[in-house]
Amino acid sequence: MATETIVLLSKREIEKMRRAGRLAAELLHHLEPLVKPGVSTLELDEEAERWTQAHGARSAPLGYHGFPKSICTSINEVVCHGIPNKKQILKEGDIINIDVTPILDGYHGDTSKTFFVGEPSPLAKKLVEVTEKSMYLGIAEVKPGNKIGDIGAAIQEYAEAEGFSVVRDFVGHGVSNIFHTAPQIPHYGTRGKGKKLRAGMVFTIEPMINEGTWEAKVLDDGWTAITKDGKLSAQFEHTVAVTETGVEILTQYEG
Repeated sequence: MATETIVLLSKREIEKMRRAGRLAAELLHHLEPLVKPGVSTLELDEEAERWTQAHGARSAPLGYHGFPKSICTSINEVVCHGIPNKKQILKEGDIINIDVTPILDGYHGDTSKTFFVGEPSPLAKKLVEVTEKSMYLGIAEVKPGNKIGDIGAAIQEYAEAEGFSVVRDFVGHGVSNIFHTAPQIPHYGTRGKGKKLRAGMVFTIEPMINEGTWEAKVLDDGWTAITKDGKLSAQFEHTVAVTETGVEILTQYEG
């Protein structure tokens, strides 16, 4: 993590986060029609980069600690941080998480969504639906006075009750004019534990939910994380702000 101190953002900074978040949501929406059999993940990456530049922003992942592309594309058993490439062609029945983070006016809009390529299997459909709902259950715990552990507990309770597991190696994070900062937001945990939420905190909630074991391993490229048992993984991510009365989702698509 870049910094351990939790910084509370001002109203002006949150407005900048709102604008960056809106752009991130629009980018995911723009890419959605391209998610179909026969398209390469490199094509998705190149279109994301073109669109981001055309909207006066830049792609945070590109060059971040050496990451070589503008977005992450994580297919089927890939948990996160999949690297787009021209040999990776989407096929009928795949699921793919696309994770985007444009930087607009110095602030990061960080969001991701798992898409179906054509018609998913019943199991893949259930996994993706449970993952999305688990994220929203986590978001529903965000309000001043609640604890970080409340978020993870809500996600874990629901996902495990549905027969799936919660990845522990990767967590949500504070985000602002810095890509990754405090606090860390685990997607598992115990209610009433962890730091107290305060108005002005901004962070991501981005559960990765697996079909089988929660354990992951990173491939030799140093980035791509896959499920240890080769089974499916899905992820959804929003950036949220703690408000005086609850929570605001900064990366919700408004179209």
